[in-house]
Amino acid sequence: MTHRLTLDQARRIIVRAQLLDAERPGDVVEVAEQLGYIGIDPTATIAPCEHTVLWSRIGWSYESGQLRKAVESDRLLFEFDGTFQPMSALPLLLPEMRTWPRRDSSRQWLEANDRFRTDVIARLRAEGPLLSTQIPDTAQVAKAPDGWSGSRSVPHMLEFLMRQGVVAVSGREGRHRRWDLAERVYPSDLPQYSDEEAEHLRHERRLQAAGLAREKSPWTRVGDAGEPAVIEGLRSKWRVDPEAVAALEEDAGGRAALLNPYDSVLFDRPRLRDVFGFAYVLEQFKPKPQRRYGYFAHPILLGDRFVGMLDAEVDRAQDVLRVNAVHEFLPFEPEEDEMIRAEIAELGEWLGLTVTGLR
Repeated sequence: MTHRLTLDQARRIIVRAQLLDAERPGDVVEVAEQLGYIGIDPTATIAPCEHTVLWSRIGWSYESGQLRKAVESDRLLFEFDGTFQPMSALPLLLPEMRTWPRRDSSRQWLEANDRFRTDVIARLRAEGPLLSTQIPDTAQVAKAPDGWSGSRSVPHMLEFLMRQGVVAVSGREGRHRRWDLAERVYPSDLPQYSDEEAEHLRHERRLQAAGLAREKSPWTRVGDAGEPAVIEGLRSKWRVDPEAVAALEEDAGGRAALLNPYDSVLFDRPRLRDVFGFAYVLEQFKPKPQRRYGYFAHPILLGDRFVGMLDAEVDRAQDVLRVNAVHEFLPFEPEEDEMIRAEIAELGEWLGLTVTGLR
């Protein structure tokens, strides 16, 4: 069956799939299960990505300690590849872990550092969990220095071992990861899937999170998950989650949402442009004179449309959330202006700061 959708319906499906409609989720795990992952990024003009993503869904009742508890105490989420993911997603990664790495250069580096690999595992077994700085660098062949880990090879080895499912992130000290053996972090009774089964289930979960994705999209890979769809006015072929289509009649309506620039709903830029008419550009890495909206401006979603950008930053010295500008794509109606102001005020309240500069 091919579903025929209007642009309005397509937007509503995506917004609801991303938990940005009026019906807010109840907790951190519910968000992670639906979105598939919560991105981690330290840029904190307002708050780090993982926390603003959760606040934009859950609202005022979200506290940062809830995420830490879910990861470090309850073990309902795990950290992998720059994201927090639900533990239910781990079995779908295991087949790839068993065959990693596939790139020759990575395989050769591991082979050349077999003794180093053994040293790192032995140290964690004896003393873990540990920060990478607490593990001696005994690499036989060093990696070229980069902007993240400098000349030390320990972070590289830990990343490689994580991708092989040998070690895992057990928690954090501030922004620094604590590492341990995977067998002491991950559950031991996980279901087993073949490569094909795991890939199909990953596609299904990805479509569940997206609601709607272009066929063969390199941005949102969903394979043959869901059912085919066409969208009014667009030539591309799409895949849609049939449960999302069935739920259109139960739509609870929209609300205002302030989105971190690394929010997952913004990831698929072509879909954002075609379905929402929003040509989003992150200006973080642009020279200041070329920025239109600000260094780390947060897109403003109102209902199922992107209506503006919030340029704001936390000033801890003054204990304020300073609003530099609210850029309106089109002039806000009075009701729209009121909703967006209320959301900015709630953001300040969540941060425990006074909002200044909001005209």
